[in-house]
Amino acid sequence: GGCFLVESFGQNYPEEADGTLDCISMALTCTFNRWGTLLAVGCNDGRIVIWDFLTRGIAKIISAHIHPVCSLCWSRDGHKLVSASTDNIVSQWDVLTGDCDQRFRFPSPILKLQYHPRDADKVLVCPMKSAPVLLTLSDSKHVVLPVDDDSDLNVVAAFDRRGEYIYTGNAKGKILVLNTNTQELVASFRVTTGTSNSTAIKSIEFARKGSCFLINTADRIIRVYDGREILTCGREGEPEPMQKLQDLVNRTPWKRCCFSGDGEYIVAGSARQHALYIWEKSIGNLVKILHGTRGELLLDVAWHPVRPIIASISSGVVSIWAQNQVENWSAFAPDFKELDENVEYEERESEFDIEDEDKSEPEQTGANAAEDEEVDVTSVDPIPAFCSSDEELEDYKALLYLPIAPEVEDPEENPFGPPPDGAGQNTGSEDGSTHTGTGEKKQRQPSADGVPPKKKARTTTIELQGVPSDEVHPLLGVKGDSKSKKKTAGRPKGSKGKDSPFRPKQCGERERERDRGVDGAGTRGRADTLPAPGKTPPVTFEPARRLSSAAPSNRSHVPTPPPEPSRPFPGGNWGMSVNLGMCALNRVEILA
Repeated sequence: GGCFLVESFGQNYPEEADGTLDCISMALTCTFNRWGTLLAVGCNDGRIVIWDFLTRGIAKIISAHIHPVCSLCWSRDGHKLVSASTDNIVSQWDVLTGDCDQRFRFPSPILKLQYHPRDADKVLVCPMKSAPVLLTLSDSKHVVLPVDDDSDLNVVAAFDRRGEYIYTGNAKGKILVLNTNTQELVASFRVTTGTSNSTAIKSIEFARKGSCFLINTADRIIRVYDGREILTCGREGEPEPMQKLQDLVNRTPWKRCCFSGDGEYIVAGSARQHALYIWEKSIGNLVKILHGTRGELLLDVAWHPVRPIIASISSGVVSIWAQNQVENWSAFAPDFKELDENVEYEERESEFDIEDEDKSEPEQTGANAAEDEEVDVTSVDPIPAFCSSDEELEDYKALLYLPIAPEVEDPEENPFGPPPDGAGQNTGSEDGSTHTGTGEKKQRQPSADGVPPKKKARTTTIELQGVPSDEVHPLLGVKGDSKSKKKTAGRPKGSKGKDSPFRPKQCGERERERDRGVDGAGTRGRADTLPAPGKTPPVTFEPARRLSSAAPSNRSHVPTPPPEPSRPFPGGNWGMSVNLGMCALNRVEILA
């Protein structure tokens, strides 16, 4: 079967770095679709970049939000994506067209969102300082889930593997298991440390196969439980974890944890550095530590649903980790032999005869008899790795791949300009908003929520009682500090750059001052230039730039900002010398 290739060769976890995916924008979060054919990456400038994971190329760019994208989730059939941005907006996207279906505005930032595993009409949302919310997309209604302690609203939540139950966890270590349809309490327990003190729940993650889930807590221990035991123990139960995973040497706190596609391994990304720890679930032993670039901080980790591949994000770049591919010719057929030198081959008398005249006619048994049977070459067997244990067949409507528009080397007209009548499809830029004659000006002026005015998506404001509206998303830094102390990697701006010890940067600084004078905003929605939520940002929205050497924009009054000097590209750093070159390029574009 299809599973054989995926699961049969020894250890099933990645061992080394296997390149990077560079989204041009700074990547913040990533998630695979159910088959691992597409990887959606949420970026700092509000774009969602969808990678075709087989070709490792960009299949689509959706200009989704104005503010950074902080959470993403695919629907089960792969046709829809939900995204949350740091300005408290949740949007649903049609992946094929890149259109926004609808939007929800929340009072506080969204820490996580998740589609119901079996019902694409339901989305679980975890707003900051609020009880989790279950959204129904079709009628824009919402249900606030019950919590254990109204004074403790630092709650995380997750659907179990089939979405029958929702597990919630609070800062006092209390886990509640709620029936998804009725929201009534089915089971509960408290996670305690050795001294019976409680510890805050940071995240709850379920395996794609089997009934296990893990809980990442503030005491730096990852506890693995069996969901069946939790339900058996019932309310105020005392289930024992199957495994407790931790880094005893460095006492590492964990930023993100998840299971492998087969549920046999667990990977945890360190909150201190770009390092991934991989344990075997059944034994609880640490089998591998993968080290990324020193000095980088990890933002997100995702394990491929069917292969031993991990994607991790740090410094705005997606790193891929995979197994070492060793070519071994002796593995090609059971009777192959690897030869050190040429050997003379003695052929049998009848070996190359079309029919062996001397052979007596044996009765056809076993394998020979099977040769005369009709072989079914038309029907396709379902791939076991893509089917749940309660399903016989694969989902035939599933969206596994995206059609990729051909790249035109020298487009005759500006790729972002108004297309000729009837050719709207061809000139659709990669930002997913395929332009259909709305014209340049209209295209460049997005509606207040950052989507080109094509089909106005419905926006629903979600009112939540007692939830503070001045919270700042953890990605952006500390509350009450509009200039966040935790600067996102990027260029220094304004006066700060002037006392920088690196003189060469000043050229870029001058260019940007001029850009800002002309444009009103030289930067594109980066986290450290963001206004407080609720205020309209002074960002002139740019559609996604093409990856090929597209013709320079004909909007001469808005020059393209130069690349950020401290932004690591796969080929090393864009140094200061390159920045000077960029200024020259920029000037040419302004004159043009």
